[in-house]
Amino acid sequence: MFDSVTSVALSSALDGLALRQRVIANNIANVNTPDYHAKRVTFEDALAQSVGAGSGRVAAATQLSLEPTQLNGNNVNLDTETLSNVDTVLRFQFAAQAAGSEFTAVRTAMRTN
Repeated sequence: MFDSVTSVALSSALDGLALRQRVIANNIANVNTPDYHAKRVTFEDALAQSVGAGSGRVAAATQLSLEPTQLNGNNVNLDTETLSNVDTVLRFQFAAQAAGSEFTAVRTAMRTN
């Protein structure tokens, strides 16, 4: 049950979203660091392909942001980071709730036998 495509995909999503939260926090912490380039975490497209292939297992990738830089060479946009953080938190809560529901279903099934 815990190695189903759904379980594995939820686990991959939670891992990717947790990494994204750490990267966003790091970007915000470096908002005034000269020559710092923001990073972005991607995994959704790879996850969709992996689920389509019947696996659900994928690792998130971290890339440099292509946003333009400021005069000090830094390209962290606080508005972008804040919106991305809100989006990521909501997605994480949704995925965590879905994973919890799956565990609850298994626990319930185990009790009824």
